Amino acid sequence: MSPRSIALDAGLHAYVVAAGTPEHPALAALRHETAALENGGMQSSIEQMQLLRLLIECTGAIHILEVGCFTGYGSLAMALALPDDGRLVTLEADERWPAIGRPYWREAGVEAKIDLRIGLAEQSLEAMSGERFDLAYIDADKKRYGVYLDHALRLVRPGGLIALDNMLWKGAVTDPDDDTRQTTALRAVARHVAEDPALTSCLVPIGDGVMLARRRGAPGSPASAPP
Repeated sequence: MSPRSIALDAGLHAYVVAAGTPEHPALAALRHETAALENGGMQSSIEQMQLLRLLIECTGAIHILEVGCFTGYGSLAMALALPDDGRLVTLEADERWPAIGRPYWREAGVEAKIDLRIGLAEQSLEAMSGERFDLAYIDADKKRYGVYLDHALRLVRPGGLIALDNMLWKGAVTDPDDDTRQTTALRAVARHVAEDPALTSCLVPIGDGVMLARRRGAPGSPASAPP
């Protein structure tokens, strides 16, 4: 047994994806349309969404927070995993991007589950005083990850999960010469999560690295989605 994860070439990556639950047709169509965009590389990977779907179903999550919607690929994947009474609140600064995904949300029959809020994520998070979430997925401005994490720790219930994307930053986090604001912020968040006694965490080497952190404490009941 190897003491570390193996690297994935194209063939092995395709094998990993094929071994997971197949994409809904609307989800696959949105992924292909997003990939054709100049900044299409910003969308989450197929296997990341397979993982999140599994986590949503295993935890019985019904109320999810997404920081960073982009074209809504991740929003659609998570909404499809939610039960009929589930709800996903997704934050995006530029309404042009989720406008691409909205027709696919409608096609998949989950548009009513998705509460899209346009505006700066930090301001939207500050306005959430009485809301409670079972899971938060953070994939937005890397320089602000620390701020987003602080809000997620406030908003996610005990026993709930926080997932942060791009935590490997294409390997830049281990480059001693990389002191850019994004890389520095991601390193700081990784240290914070690992050292926080209120969290149980694991950095999963999937996609560009997904940090999973569970808020310790009695899980209780899933967070109730407001009407």
